[in-house]
Formats: sequence, structure tokens, C-alpha cells
Amino acid sequence: MPDNVYHIPALLSETINGLAVKSNGTYVDVTFGGGGHSGAILQQLDQSGRLLSFDQDMDAYKNAVECGVMNVEDKRWQFVHGNFRYLKNFLRYYDAIPVDGILADLGVSFHHFDTSERGFSFRFPGPLDMRMNQEAGKTAATIVNSYTEEQLSDIFYLYGEMKNARQIARAVVRARYKQQIERTEQLTEVLTPLCGRDKEKKDLARVFQALRIEVNDEMGALREMLVAALEVMRPGGRIAILTYHSLEDRMVKNFLRAGNIEGKVEKDFYGNPLSPFTLINNKVITASEEETQRNPRARSAKLRIAMKNEERMEK
Repeated sequence: MPDNVYHIPALLSETINGLAVKSNGTYVDVTFGGGGHSGAILQQLDQSGRLLSFDQDMDAYKNAVECGVMNVEDKRWQFVHGNFRYLKNFLRYYDAIPVDGILADLGVSFHHFDTSERGFSFRFPGPLDMRMNQEAGKTAATIVNSYTEEQLSDIFYLYGEMKNARQIARAVVRARYKQQIERTEQLTEVLTPLCGRDKEKKDLARVFQALRIEVNDEMGALREMLVAALEVMRPGGRIAILTYHSLEDRMVKNFLRAGNIEGKVEKDFYGNPLSPFTLINNKVITASEEETQRNPRARSAKLRIAMKNEERMEK
């Protein structure tokens, strides 16, 4: 895989097919990234179709335009520089409600992991940053150096699913008393003795994941986006979401099954389930062995697709 690839979308054909794109429809890609999904959607739209692509990071827009992935002169396409948690507000601003389909690829772009200056990975020395939106104030260094031991422990346990979260938090707090932890290699040095020898990289990745989720409030943003998605979708419209870790997948699974984050299915008087969605794939879609050989990062991808039911038309 070339080192300069911004991002390779996982399950591209399965995701686009799942959206069942209508040539004259209005679609939203809430995670533009390298533009792979957006480009594939545009190929299926005629001149009356419309696509809005969201991304917090202007690097994504610059890369896609400079590489010729997207054409700024294409009147069918609108780039939205913003967090997808504000989906409904932006769509209202661009007069794009209702929409026929929404796509979300919740994976982090290769660009973020592989650019040392962004601080997303323990593999490269660099500033402990991890901000998707580089204009945001809070960085991973802010969290590591200012959160209490209890707060850090909660983050590592909830978002990193680390069984020794308390021990890790204690080690971080002790280390920062001696010197502020400002760089990825400093944090890695603190963490390494606490990682299992046979799973050192996996443990390090989980701690970095936990900090990234906290820095960008990823779970809160996902929750708000899902609620907004239901409100802005046209009955019969489809939503396709790719997840990469159990926390976000659980939230998406619950929402598409029941229409709420808790996954509590409402029932009518006769006990029949009432859900605003119909699942298109009852069994989660994962990458083939052939795809994972081409793109190893697709191995953890899970695709869920659902259609908004006619019976639950919004006011």
C-alpha cells in the first residue's frame, strides 16, 4: 500500500450498493475523508442529483481537490466544513432536507494515523494532538496533563476497554508530575511497561483510541448525528454506516434496530415491534479475505444498512 494514500474506503461497493442510489436523489456523506465514497456516489447521480460531504478537517478537502478526486466546479457537490453532529443545522442551511441517503464511515483516515504531526498513532514521534478539527482547543496532551486520575481511568476503561485502566491512569499522573507529557513517544514510554508482552501494540492502540475518542467527543457526536439522521431522511431513504470498534458499533446497531440509542424496541398494542427503520442486512457485512489482503485496516470494518419506514414520517 503506498505511503501517501490519504484513505482507502472499506467495503466501498457494498456500501454504495446498500444505499441504492437514485440518480436524482439527495445524499450526504458525513465522513468525506479521502473522498472515495463521495466520488462513488457522484458517479451515480445525474445533473439533478445532489451530494453534500462533511468533514471537520480541511486537509481532506484540499487533498481531494488537489488530487482530482473531486471537482469544485461540480454543481452537484457541496463540501461542508463541519462536525456531522450538526447534520440537521447544516442541511437546513443548504436547503437539503429531506435526503434520500446518508453514509458514514467512522474509521479514521490513513492520513491521520500516518502523519506524525497529527499525533494519532503511537508508531510515530510527534505532538500529542489527535484533533480531527485542528481549530479545536483541546488536544490529547490537554487531557493527559489536566484530567484527574479518576477521569483518565474512566476514559481508558470505557473507550479503550482496558482492564488495567486504573493502573495506567496512575502511571500517567505520576509521570506528569515529573514532566508534562506533550509527545506521543513520552506517553508510549509511560504505557509500554504496563502492556502485555504479547499484545503491546494492541494495548497501546487502545489507549490512543480512548484519548482520540475523548478529544473529539466521538461518541457524543455519533449519538447526535444518528438522531438527526432519522429526522432529515425521507421515508424510503437509506442509511449505511461503517463502524470499527465495539462501542460505536453497539450504538449504531441499537439505533438502526430500535430508533434509539438504548436499543429499546417499542411495541404496538398487539406486541408488534415499532421501529422507524427496516434493516437491509440482518447480518453485519464484513470485508472479504481478498479485501483485507489489499487493505488490512478493513479487517475491523462492520457495515450496517437500514431503510427509513414509511409509517414513521416526520412532521
